[in-house]
Amino acid sequence: MAVGSAAVGLAVAVTAVAVTGPWDSGQRTAERARAAAWHRQGGAEHTGGAPGGPAPAPSAPAVLTALGAPPDGGLGGDGSAPGDDAAPGSGSGSGSAPVPTRAALADALEPLLEDGALGTLRTASVVDVATGRQLYAVRAGRNVVPASAIKVATAVAALSAAGPDHRIATRVVWDADRKRAVLVGGGDPTLTRAELGRLADATARALEERGAQKITLDYDASRYTGPARHPIGVNDNIAPVGALMLNAGRLDGSTRGPAPRSADPAGEAAAAFADRLRDRGIDVGRPAHARKAPGDAEELAVHRSAPLSALVERMLTHSDNDIAEALARQTAIARGEPASFSGAARAVRAQLAEYGGRLPLKGARFADGSGLSRRNQVSSGLLTRLLVLSADPARPELRPVLTGLPVARFNGTLDNRYDDAATRAGAGLVRAKTGTLTGINTLAGTVVDADGRFLAFAFTASGTTDRQAAHRALDRLASAVANCGCR
Repeated sequence: MAVGSAAVGLAVAVTAVAVTGPWDSGQRTAERARAAAWHRQGGAEHTGGAPGGPAPAPSAPAVLTALGAPPDGGLGGDGSAPGDDAAPGSGSGSGSAPVPTRAALADALEPLLEDGALGTLRTASVVDVATGRQLYAVRAGRNVVPASAIKVATAVAALSAAGPDHRIATRVVWDADRKRAVLVGGGDPTLTRAELGRLADATARALEERGAQKITLDYDASRYTGPARHPIGVNDNIAPVGALMLNAGRLDGSTRGPAPRSADPAGEAAAAFADRLRDRGIDVGRPAHARKAPGDAEELAVHRSAPLSALVERMLTHSDNDIAEALARQTAIARGEPASFSGAARAVRAQLAEYGGRLPLKGARFADGSGLSRRNQVSSGLLTRLLVLSADPARPELRPVLTGLPVARFNGTLDNRYDDAATRAGAGLVRAKTGTLTGINTLAGTVVDADGRFLAFAFTASGTTDRQAAHRALDRLASAVANCGCR
């Protein structure tokens, strides 16, 4: 049977080739002749074909249209937006997606907000991104502990203060008088062993050019000041916050999530660098000491981190606490504040305050950049306004805040959620930053609703007792927004 089937198939193939004509360099000769004829007609317009040939394909319409954008682009460069008293759908432009009404959103969301899994205090905010209108609010101005959702504020502050293209430098400088090289940390928690090896390669070449085969090595992690330990103490969720470390001080080779951390990330990074130099024939001598580099030292080599835009995306997608604290300190450095917990807190708030009335900062508190501190206080209204600001066409530098949000049932901290019938409508559509501490659960992000309207939302739950149940309740709220035409 197999032999017979093969013979029949071969016969069919031969017949097809005979009918369609001979082949030449992977293309039938008839097709090639027709293509040549079209080319001789000009090629640029594609308005005709060879006699008897197929008619040209019609031009396709635009696949995606603006998501409810008004003719003037919605939020202007000055931050103006239509008032809350605007009629539903007003300013959305002809043919754009309709705006949900407050009453319809309330019908969809209020029964879900009554879920006891959401604890003793629930807040909610839904905002139309194109117009900036508040569409639905429940205690949206009430400041609560946001957990990791505060990383949205950290991201906006860092991108606006230092810029999306800023890269954090790890340098090696040369003190010729003392025959001393100094490894200088700039605050990059993502530095890998492979990158450190390439930095050692460049350093060894530079030393050989100077005839320095025997040196001493020190390290300088003084760019950050104040306590290195987060106030929560020793914790697998965060390393001591320092200006010099390898892979966020992780000791198990992981790249995300909780992990045992080094008690001395800077010292261990310097020891690893010394080993790399020895491997390349440099006699390093004694162990590296922590000493400040001379201000006039010559730079031998430098490694630069990924752009701040990429660090923001990585921080938000995986809720990376080490990157978050680094970004808060980069904000402090950009604003001339000490790169410490307290300096970063002042810098983040001051940077956000520069947006004026666009961000409701009354009573907000930024005790850290990661959200591990229970001293943080922000409102769901502030979280949604940060997201709206990040979508402003006049603020492209903030776009990584949106592109870095985890996608429901796809990646990051939402990859294993939205897997039941009640939340499946949000899978792949909801993009949101999670926030979880004991008794605290938050979800803040964006979604395109069933009518194609782009919305920002934030839901917070305080006093929860079942983390997984709270997650499911928050996911149902976001899925309801995704599934809602709500008119």
